[in-house]
This record gives sequence, structure tokens and C-alpha cells, in this order.
Amino acid sequence: MSTVVVIGGGLAGLATACHLSGSGHEVVVVEREPIPGGRAGRIVRDGFTFDTGPTVLTMRGLLDDVVSAAGGDLDTLLPMRRLDPAYRAKFHDGSEILVRHGHDAMREEIRQVCGAHDAAAFDEFVGWLRKLYEVEMPHFIDHNFDSPLDLVASPGAAARLVAMGGFGRLGKAVARRFDDDRLRRLFTFQAMYAGLPPRSALAIYAVITYMDCIEGVFFPEGGMSEVPKALARAAEGGGATLRYGTSVTRVLRRADGAVAGVEVDDGERIAADAVVCTLDTPVAYRELLPDLAPPRVLRKGDYSPSAVVWHVGARGALPEGTHHHNIHFAQAWDSAFDALIKQGRLMPDPSRLVTVPTVSDPSLAPEGAHTLYVLEPVPNLDGVVDWQAQRGPMRDSLLRFLETEGYPTDVVAEELVDPLDWERMGMERGTPFALAHTFAQTGPFRPGNVERRLPGMFFAGSGTTPGVGVPMVLVSGKLAAQRVTSYLPDTGRAGPAVPLASRRARRAPRPAVTGSEAVS
Repeated sequence: MSTVVVIGGGLAGLATACHLSGSGHEVVVVEREPIPGGRAGRIVRDGFTFDTGPTVLTMRGLLDDVVSAAGGDLDTLLPMRRLDPAYRAKFHDGSEILVRHGHDAMREEIRQVCGAHDAAAFDEFVGWLRKLYEVEMPHFIDHNFDSPLDLVASPGAAARLVAMGGFGRLGKAVARRFDDDRLRRLFTFQAMYAGLPPRSALAIYAVITYMDCIEGVFFPEGGMSEVPKALARAAEGGGATLRYGTSVTRVLRRADGAVAGVEVDDGERIAADAVVCTLDTPVAYRELLPDLAPPRVLRKGDYSPSAVVWHVGARGALPEGTHHHNIHFAQAWDSAFDALIKQGRLMPDPSRLVTVPTVSDPSLAPEGAHTLYVLEPVPNLDGVVDWQAQRGPMRDSLLRFLETEGYPTDVVAEELVDPLDWERMGMERGTPFALAHTFAQTGPFRPGNVERRLPGMFFAGSGTTPGVGVPMVLVSGKLAAQRVTSYLPDTGRAGPAVPLASRRARRAPRPAVTGSEAVS
């Protein structure tokens, strides 16, 4: 049985572990924190529970794929509810649009708020989004590329994308369908998740809009940090071993130059036939592969904007109409993105996200109080902002915003995260969103998930293919697992996962690597 070490117990690492353990590999996940999650962590303070990672969960089916690969049942491991509305969008003039679940409900919402023409346009828009997704997912997202030439391996799919306008501009594609500028913003803001201004992003990134606004948004019982916990249970149920509070300090190599395992912070060496690293990719090269030059795109590429996140536990009531996810659109739009992305400055008139998980789960805060997650897009560390000086003013600005919008501001507990904090957590250029998804940094042009100069070394996570966001990093784990299985072809697929106790009972202990087995 081949052994694989997975570095990092975040969503990408756990997805990798589920797929590998389910296909017959012995898997050891090494995570530096005392709990699973990585970026999807949790802080408990003064009775408030804060989810420190992603707050928006879409594409439930991808989670089901991961859990099922290890023989688990998603309904049992991760009970969740669909949010309806998925978002409340509030605009600078005080008007609101609710992103409702179901085609008919959303069409009626648009008819009432924006008029009959845009309601009719929504029908065609949904059909366009669904076709984009159906072409992109199997051929360009859930797909391992070895070179740009692989793009022509599915000429029919590429031709369909061209015919649908997928390589045009997202802003124009949405604007020509809807008259109401509020809908244009609502159906394009998701491009910023990919590090791109909505006006100039390629239309193929409307697939993110499809995931959010059509497939729907979910919330797990107990909060978003329950997602990695569930994946960890699934991985262990499939036979994987999870080691917490342990950091990998070195990737070991055999005399022939292939991977031999890893060394951890107490000096122990763990033997492995392959290693999958989920650290932010440029950080992985710098810290674990210092003798290998990173791909040029990691050194010279364009990185996504960052975000300031303010976790707030506050006493008081919510303003009327508050939902779980609330997007506050400012008056400025294109000019705000120009400042953020082109000039590296703070948005002069920022739009912000306020997630209030206590709307769905009051147990996340003491009685009479709420937990707020306030996000403002900001430049990454390539920008001109002095974050040592800006931290206090940013908090003051966010507090004034909450006061203006009527949110509770009797702050009991708080945690503010800025780009310097993201950098300290191991995220290149101080952004949790990795390389921007420009065309030249997408698909086969994105840093690959296999390091061919070091046989047996693979990557997963947002810094490699397919990219940023919970759905994408789950897919990245599957793609990395496929790479490993191709590299270790003698490992037969085990079929349905064998129960944990049975799998461990039949295993012989694998020794740690000794000095004679590893040369570096």
C-alpha cells in the first residue's frame, strides 16, 4: 500500500485525503494547528463563535463527492440548511433585492423590484449560466492540464464557450441582458472573488455567479468551521491518519531525487511515496523547496486584492430586514475597482459584506447579542497602503459603517484581520485569494499541481488549479489525488472505503524515514 503525506489539514488537504484514502492509499495529513480547517478556522471568545475563513458555502454536491469518496455520508456528517434568501443586496439609495432560491421566486423578485423586462431577461440569463457551467466544469475546471495544448483536446467544448461569449467581458455580457444597474452589480460582483474587476473579467467567470445565485447558498449546523471537521471525520473514516499541532519543516528526497517523505518540527521523519502540499504555492516553494525556482507566474504574476475582515461580537438588536448574508453596494463601482486593483489604494467608496451567522444559529453568540463578519476589499501588499498606520482608521471606518446601517455596535469581542495578518498566516502578498484569475493565470497557465523536477511532489489549494473559492479548492484536492494515483499506478482502487478499524487492523506500521533513506 502506497503512503502519501498531505501537508495541511484545510479544505484542500482534507479533500485530497478523502479521495486518496478512498482509492486505496495510506494517507497521513499533517496540520500545524490543533484542529482541522486551515484558513477555515474558528475563534471562540467571550461566548462568541467566529468562523475565520470562508462564509459562503455553495455547490453542496462537490462536498458530497468528497465525503462519498471516503465512504462517508454527507447528511450524517454535515447537516446543513439552504439559505433563502442567499443574499440581501442593499444599494446606496436604500433599495434592496433579495437573491431568492428557485427560478420562479427570483424571477418574481426581479419583476417586483426591477420590472417585467428584466424578469423576462432572467430566464435567458439562467439558461446561459447553466450552459457555461455544464461546459466549463468537466472540460476546464474539473480537469488536469499538462500544457496549454490541452485546451484543444476538447475543441467542441472550446467552440461552445466561444459561441456563448465566454471569452467576452462579463460586465458587457450582463449589461446587455439587464437594464437595471442594480442587477448588473448583483450578477457580476462575484468576479472579485477571482481577483478581477467585474467590468473587465472574462464572461467565463459568470460560473461563480451560477454557483452563488442559481445553485444556492448553504449554512452548516454549528457554523462554517463544521465543514473541515466533517471532512476530517470522513477522511479518518476512510482510513487516513490526521496529525495536529505538527508542522512540516522539510521535504525529504531519495538518492534518485524522488520524494521520500517529510520531516516535522520535532525532527521525526515520516516516510512517503508521494507528498501533496496545500500551503499557498509560492510559500511552499520558498519554505519547503528552496532549491527549486518557482514557476514564473508565481514570481511575476498578478495577485488578487486582499480583504480586511472584522469579526465582531456585539450586544444589541439587528436592523429590520437583516439576513444571513448582506451585501452593501456603494454608489461608486468602476472607479472603486480602479482604485483597488489598478492603483493599489483603498476604495474611496467601498462596498462591503456583512455576514450575520446568528440569524441562522443564535447559539453562536450569547443571548441578546450577535456575531458579525464584516468584509471590505482592500489592496494586497503590493499596494500603497501602510497597514501599520491604517489598522486603527480601518476599524473606525467599519464601526461608523455599522452604526450608519443600524447594526449593533456595543462591541464585546472582536478580531480584525488585515493583509499583514494574512501574510503572517502564510498567504503570499497578504491576500487569501491567491493569484488573480486573469486568462494568463487560469487553467493550464495557472501554477500546475505537479512538480516534475521532484517526482512525487504535488500541490492542492487555491494557488494551483483550478483556483480560488471553496468549490475550487475541493476540486483541487480531487485533481491532486488523480495526479498521485497516476504517479503510483500499482496502488489498486479499493472500491468502497473499508471501515476505519478494519483498515487499520490490516496495516503493518510504516517506519519513519532514516538518514540512509533520504539525502535531503
